[in-house]
Amino acid sequence: MPRHNPVDDTIPQRVARYSKLVPYKDSMKDANGIPQEAMLMMSPDKVMPIMSPLGWEGRSKVAPVKGAPGLTITLAECPPGDSAGLHKHTASVENFFCVQSRFEITWGEEGQFSIILEPLDFVSVPAGVYRDFKNVGNELGRLLVMIQPEPGDQQDAVYHAASSGEEIARRWGPATVEAMAGIGIRFGEPS
Repeated sequence: MPRHNPVDDTIPQRVARYSKLVPYKDSMKDANGIPQEAMLMMSPDKVMPIMSPLGWEGRSKVAPVKGAPGLTITLAECPPGDSAGLHKHTASVENFFCVQSRFEITWGEEGQFSIILEPLDFVSVPAGVYRDFKNVGNELGRLLVMIQPEPGDQQDAVYHAASSGEEIARRWGPATVEAMAGIGIRFGEPS
């Protein structure tokens, strides 16, 4: 049986260069009209998509590498004290691999449980569980985030506090809340 050998010129199309990664706060402003400040209320300083499935419609849609269904990969860069905010992915497992600094991973309805990830530590948070991550180190933190959606999903639904959505609507209007829903960011409990 012949072995599968990818054509040599396909590999360069599957490379993500750090210098060319675009944070959510920038790509969502350009593509969806969501103000950077609104995105920063829902995510750390820089969350940069690296890989997403072909046809993905969620926040990582602009990732330079298109992979197989079932996995998106981002790099979160957080200055000391920066966090994602308490949120939950209703149908996706979220995996965290600490690359640099120290991260506190909290979970629970009020973020009442926590662990600290040191460099090269890993944790997997199940779908439907509220979680947050925060750089508790003294240097720029880097966290590799791998999201595993349900088979067939084209974006993962993320829910933040209803009060955050109300604040965004007050500051930037209901159209911004609607644009955020279009990329999977929602507010309040799912119905």
